[in-house]
Amino acid sequence: MTLHLHDSKTARLRRLDPVTPGRVGIYLCGATVQGAPHVGHLRSAVAFDTMVRWLRRGGLDVTYVRNVTDIDDKILTKSAEAGAPWWAWAHRFELEFDRAYRTLGLLPPSIAPRATGHIPDQIDLVRRLVERGHAYDDGHGNVYFDVHSLPDYGSLTRQRLEDMRTTEDDAQIDAAVEAGKRDLRDFALWKAAKPTEPATASWDSPWGRGRPGWHLECSAMSRRYLGDEFDIHGGGIDLRFPHHENEQAQSHGAGWGFARLWVHNAWVTTKGEKMSKSLGNVLSLESLTAEHPAVAVRWALSTVHHRSAIEWGPETLPAAAAAWAKFSGFVARSIDVAGEADLDEVALAPSDLPAGFSSAMDDDLNVAGAVAVLHEHVKLGNSAIDAGDVTAVRREQVLVRSMLDVMGLDPASAQWRSGLGLGVGVGSAEREALDALVQAIVGERAQARAAKDWARADALRDRLAAVGIVLEDGRDGASWHLA
Repeated sequence: MTLHLHDSKTARLRRLDPVTPGRVGIYLCGATVQGAPHVGHLRSAVAFDTMVRWLRRGGLDVTYVRNVTDIDDKILTKSAEAGAPWWAWAHRFELEFDRAYRTLGLLPPSIAPRATGHIPDQIDLVRRLVERGHAYDDGHGNVYFDVHSLPDYGSLTRQRLEDMRTTEDDAQIDAAVEAGKRDLRDFALWKAAKPTEPATASWDSPWGRGRPGWHLECSAMSRRYLGDEFDIHGGGIDLRFPHHENEQAQSHGAGWGFARLWVHNAWVTTKGEKMSKSLGNVLSLESLTAEHPAVAVRWALSTVHHRSAIEWGPETLPAAAAAWAKFSGFVARSIDVAGEADLDEVALAPSDLPAGFSSAMDDDLNVAGAVAVLHEHVKLGNSAIDAGDVTAVRREQVLVRSMLDVMGLDPASAQWRSGLGLGVGVGSAEREALDALVQAIVGERAQARAAKDWARADALRDRLAAVGIVLEDGRDGASWHLA
């Protein structure tokens, strides 16, 4: 495998050369569990799920860390407004994020560390930065990073310090914390406890009771699980500054190499605006899957390059569902004709996949180029079905399913197989019973078409579509699959 990724820090494609040969360490900034997940939140998780699958398909041992921010200003504010304990509020939405990840068929991370579970690590890091001359306390329980102390501050986002107004996220700024700074561009590492906040939201430290600043957890936890230097750090493009810039500053200040490559995904937008709660344009996964299958959401998020924005509109999911139907329909027909390949058969190594597919995936995970290759092989597979070439049908099923599996979209996987009507197996009683009912309607529709009663034929097709059954007409008659 020769994977090249666009490195946000250098703004160029760079080859992945793991710190430890054969192993890859990935740290992805995960959810801040202040509220329910929406598709904008899930973009990163889906993009990095594809990355992890491709790396593992190439035989690499991947340690995938995706953190949970379960303490910060937003969580404290929103929980207080709702009259709920902050920790219960955070746990509620952590579970909702986990449910969303499972709904979309994401692989579990190697570990999902919580900020509150790593307070000692964060205190140790602050102490180290103070000792190395990169941080100072204000005598009132706040500790700040001195941005002037680090010559490469701003290098991640290629900015000059003199051009910056602040290095804090606007949502994290408050007068009490700002008051102790020597320079307004310094950022908070440790925040003193406030009488207006719950006592449970603070911990003992050498500087008094308080809690970590937003950026601190990622530097501490990435080092805990991936070491002083690791291969890939990822997240949404909106996190580059100040969050990732400050993470890098903390870690470099501590003397750690930190991330070799920075990979950022673009936003999901609606009418050109980033999807966010503050703009009131969010789309929850629950609302989307009430009208469309979850696999259509996954398709919409998986098949656009991670550095390209996804413009979400009324046509997004219908188009995704239609595209998915072409691939799942082929897989269903190929299984009927040639039997179902097992999971070992469809776990082909990159060298055994079509060269165009592997080349596209190695080129910065170019999923659009990979999908173009998939279309070619579905066409070959359908031609083989029409020709009655069972061997070729089986071969194309294996290739198509193996390529789709890289994007978490194998129609016959445990996650999505119910959409094919396969149940627990091709010959299951459930499949046979459903097939008998559908075939009866298909027979009525064939009679209506023969009598040129197009209105009745369409009505019968729509009757099936209304319950999630898609008919496809072919040379040998109509076949069906679940949407």
